[in-house]
Amino acid sequence: MKKLAFIIRSLDRGGAERQVVTLAKYLPKSQYKIYVFCYYAGGKLERELQEHQVEIIDLKKGGRWDVIGFFSRLLYQMRRINPDIVHGYMGPNLLTIFLKPFLPATQMIWGIRTSYLDFSQYDWFWRMEFNLECWLSRFADLIIANSYAGQEHRVAHGFPSERMMVIPNGIDLERFKPDPEVRIRVRTEWGITENTILIGFVARLDPIKDHPTFLQAVDLLCQERQDVCFVCVGGGAYPEYAKTLEPLAEQLGVAAKVIWAGEHSDMSAVYNALDIATSSSYGEGFPNAVAEAMACGVPCVVTDVGDSAKIVADTGIVVPQKNSEALANGLKQCLTMDTKEMGIRARERIVENFRVENLVKRTQDALEKLLFHD
Repeated sequence: MKKLAFIIRSLDRGGAERQVVTLAKYLPKSQYKIYVFCYYAGGKLERELQEHQVEIIDLKKGGRWDVIGFFSRLLYQMRRINPDIVHGYMGPNLLTIFLKPFLPATQMIWGIRTSYLDFSQYDWFWRMEFNLECWLSRFADLIIANSYAGQEHRVAHGFPSERMMVIPNGIDLERFKPDPEVRIRVRTEWGITENTILIGFVARLDPIKDHPTFLQAVDLLCQERQDVCFVCVGGGAYPEYAKTLEPLAEQLGVAAKVIWAGEHSDMSAVYNALDIATSSSYGEGFPNAVAEAMACGVPCVVTDVGDSAKIVADTGIVVPQKNSEALANGLKQCLTMDTKEMGIRARERIVENFRVENLVKRTQDALEKLLFHD
């Protein structure tokens, strides 16, 4: 049995975190003993791993500048386990390179989740981390991007193309599926009548998701349609950014039309409550929220970012990013179409192309090729 250790910042709700949990749950236990290392404990996804007997190792990171003690704890645990593969996700990718001298026989995998970051929206640390990744990427044994856009972006910045591959995310079709009963329940909780068209934006409150463009599109659409309402679902990862959004909605005169629902424990229920899902993001790899909504039979209007257009294909509408008028027009166009038929085709597309089984099989094949390349 091979030992596989994932490293991620936390197990809070998020796209990367969801994929780590999915792989840890569904990679065959007869072949892999799986460990998940977290910088910070207490994430809402931990229970799923515990229910599947996956060992979670809390590294008890004390903040950004807890470096020496943190790395010592990580190294101690890694030596104790002596994994065959260490698989980092995002920032923790860099740790795999610093572990390599101490674990020379261990294969190191990086996980790339984005295709673009606007560094002007974040502090200096993000740019430094990205530059280090570009410089050190040649030392990774394998780099798995979850999108073709992410792979192209990293290769353009110096990542070794010969060590990169793309494995799209996988969606759990038993969890994310149409459910008329839960639709009624959630809409009732939010005070939405069945005659009201509910358009939802599921995303953490992060500058890269570009909620201002979404709110401007809401303003434009509400000038022509009175039968629509909007909901934003997601936590405030960036408080300074998050606190600007409700005042902006007030300023635009659409505050009464927008529900700020925060985080929600049952995302399948959220998607089922929607008539249309949308995204104004300008930085994605494989947007889970789009694919999950599609799996629930909800048509999507999204910006052309990352692999969004590849995922949606002809089942929804794709518009230019950072363009509120284009987003509003895309939503208007969708409202004139048969959204039920679009939703059926959207789910079919996920079933055919982006199942969990595909993710697990392709990941397992990549791991075995890496382990037995000699």
